[in-house]
Amino acid sequence: MMIEISIPAVRFSWTLFLVLFMVSAPLAAEESGWKPLFQGDSNDWPAWRGPEGIGFSAATNVPTKWNDQENLAWKTQLNGWGDSTPAIVGDHVFVTLQNEANELRLLRLDAKTGQIELNILVDQAETPREAPKRKSQKFHNLHNMASPSPVVSGDQVVVHFGNGLLATYNLDGEELWRHNLQQEYGTYSIWWGHANSPVVYDGLVISVCMQDSLADLQKESVKSYLIAHDLKTGEKKWMTMRMTGAPAEEADAYTTPLLLQKDGQVQLVVMGGNTLDAYDPHTGKRLWYLPGLVGGRTVTGPIAAEGKIFTTRGMRKPLLAVTLDGNEGELTEDAIQWTIDKSTPDTPSPVYAGGMLFTVTDDGIAHCYSTKDGELLWRERLGGNFKASPIVAGGNVYFLNIDGNCKVVAAKDTFELVSENQVKDTTIASPAVAGGKLFIRGKEHLYCIGK
Repeated sequence: MMIEISIPAVRFSWTLFLVLFMVSAPLAAEESGWKPLFQGDSNDWPAWRGPEGIGFSAATNVPTKWNDQENLAWKTQLNGWGDSTPAIVGDHVFVTLQNEANELRLLRLDAKTGQIELNILVDQAETPREAPKRKSQKFHNLHNMASPSPVVSGDQVVVHFGNGLLATYNLDGEELWRHNLQQEYGTYSIWWGHANSPVVYDGLVISVCMQDSLADLQKESVKSYLIAHDLKTGEKKWMTMRMTGAPAEEADAYTTPLLLQKDGQVQLVVMGGNTLDAYDPHTGKRLWYLPGLVGGRTVTGPIAAEGKIFTTRGMRKPLLAVTLDGNEGELTEDAIQWTIDKSTPDTPSPVYAGGMLFTVTDDGIAHCYSTKDGELLWRERLGGNFKASPIVAGGNVYFLNIDGNCKVVAAKDTFELVSENQVKDTTIASPAVAGGKLFIRGKEHLYCIGK
């Protein structure tokens, strides 16, 4: 392991005032017997899509106006890129990247100054851009090996890369254990490059691999699976096959599991392979499943609110609201409360606030729906192309497009543009919020917004 220290000169001014942003989600959760599962301080952003895994921050003092000069606490050149979202806990920011030398690295930055404190060489791997159709992964040009987001749990940081490397470090950069899932369980056959982020629950690191089974091309099918390792030791605790029968690319999914609690039972919800299902994270036992959600390879991840799961069927197919009530064993179409058939996202995940669901299509059309019945409340063209998932903070929805343009829209049932902001960078990673600051990861720099 190699650790390098770099100290860029950056200025920072830090103020923090945390209060709760009151939305209807907590009340609805209690009434329906379910609730999101917090994975730490709600003022942190410890994993992909934040502490609840739904892209929501309770902070109210998040900045709504900035550019390359205005309201910028710091920006730090990363010398490598990736689409992973930064994980921010306390005074630390963790981000993964791949550089021109094909080094896969984990950086720790000071959240107050942007100073790079640790620069850890985790592994080395080339990103395949050309490959025969099917049989082996070929990475899309918009991402590389550093697409899975890091996860911070207590004093440990979990990283995962597209070459199969899964490793855990302490906060000081000491490696605790590592596995390579490709070497141990078979070469990835996902078409466009592995990108699923791990999740951590109750001392377990849970990873998911959903990919083309190649069942029509070879005698032995390629396996899709969930696997759990002990967070402290790396020991394999359980492994569950997830063979949904989806053909070819329809079996591919780039989604991250969602943790929630229903009637006192923690569930790990997974979307992909034309199936929505849930597992006991302690044992890997499947609790329920909803098959037949034929669409295509799935990029948009599920979220949960008001006793429902909101997800797309993949490849711009319908957006669904699936009830969590009475889910056990195989579900029927009766579990689907409502469906949106047109203008659904291919890549950005939906986000929830106050009885409303917000989405944005890859070509920049934003929608607001009533979570009760799927009624369209407003539709607006934002402009540009989108890959980042929107987030909600301070009563606003942050829509970040590929070209560094972020439109802040009020989380209301009528369209209200709060501000339009720009940084000169390519922004594919989803934004994060911590300590009253907004963190935007570009291809060249990591930006901390808010003085």
